[in-house]
Amino acid sequence: MRGRRRGRPEGSLTLGDLQLEIVPAHFLHSPGNFQLYDPVSKILYSGDLGASLGNDYTHVTDFDAHVPFMKGFHERYMASERAMKAWARRARKLDIETIAPQHGAMLSERRNVERFIDWAASLPCGTDLIPA
Repeated sequence: MRGRRRGRPEGSLTLGDLQLEIVPAHFLHSPGNFQLYDPVSKILYSGDLGASLGNDYTHVTDFDAHVPFMKGFHERYMASERAMKAWARRARKLDIETIAPQHGAMLSERRNVERFIDWAASLPCGTDLIPA
């Protein structure tokens, strides 16, 4: 680690003519997690946040029906509601039309994106679920 930058990933990543924004998503599956946002296509590449398991469709059309495919994964693998709220504050500042997770269906249409951000920001998960 000597000589390496420590801290939070942020800034941008340039790939040819494409410039992606680096979005911190700390503790949302891993301590140094980050996501990539394309401001041209308005897609947030969210890694494991938004992942769904067991569904057989590629795009979410009914958010309420989709929640059961996401809930267990997020409760187990996202660190805490506090981490989710911090991410939601950042995400709400972006002009997102699609959230593209690494696993499962994409959340397209702004209404589904907004519903997901609200859902994530209020989800007890990770350490919140450990009895005191």
